[in-house]
Amino acid sequence: MDPRSELSDFLRGRRARVRPQDAGLPDDGRVRRVPGLRRDEVARLANMSVEYYTRLEQGRAQHPSPEVLESLSAALRLDPSEHDHLLDLAGRRAPRRRGPVKAQRVRPGLLLTLQSLESVPAFIIGRRMDVLACNRLAKAVLADFDALPAKQRNLARWYLLDPESRERTVDWEAMAKASVAVLRFDAGRHPEDRQLADLVGELTLGCPEFSGWWNDHEVLRRTHGVKAYRHPVVGEMEFQYESLEFPDDPDQTLCVYNVEPGSKSAEALRLLDSWTAPAAQRT
Repeated sequence: MDPRSELSDFLRGRRARVRPQDAGLPDDGRVRRVPGLRRDEVARLANMSVEYYTRLEQGRAQHPSPEVLESLSAALRLDPSEHDHLLDLAGRRAPRRRGPVKAQRVRPGLLLTLQSLESVPAFIIGRRMDVLACNRLAKAVLADFDALPAKQRNLARWYLLDPESRERTVDWEAMAKASVAVLRFDAGRHPEDRQLADLVGELTLGCPEFSGWWNDHEVLRRTHGVKAYRHPVVGEMEFQYESLEFPDDPDQTLCVYNVEPGSKSAEALRLLDSWTAPAAQRT
């Protein structure tokens, strides 16, 4: 993926999203032929020349300064994920070593941590949303990723290509779009990742909705939120999820699905835990 082309598309998309009144701009009486802000309005808000902003948006300005990017971020009203994505596309985040992409491995200590989380679903996500490890309840609520071929152990691929995901997720479109936004964020961090490019190609061919969402250039960093799933045995469950990155490997994230104590979801999860427990444990 070409970072300059990605930066150009991202800036145009964010500019089109901002309404002039939201940016505090008065109505100047001119006919507005584009959605959102005009280039000269972005340049004025970011305190730069129209010529320089035009070069940025056309991918002709190389290595914009951190100050320029901060001003652009404020002018385009970027959220924290979008701000970091802008820095990635502009090459202003910490440089990453290039070379052959090695298979990600989960440290033994992290596996022990995952296994200790017996009462809630939990799993470890790597680059491009690859599922590197998951516990028993995560397999029961989502899918048994360990039983899939290695190349298919991917959460975005499951959401977008596996028909069962549409039955398991209460709001499939919201979760599917969020997974595309996470992939977009990863693409900014790793523009050289050939496996990610291959995954994008597979999703483009296999999911009719994917291309439109991908071209929206929405980005999302996994942090926390609410997700709801529908299990064929115990019914619907709502989870408060937390995503925890590891300082020594920011490309790996521990995802934990918690439930509100005493809620219907907690009771459903308790039943699911009992139902999926090994026979020796049930005895």
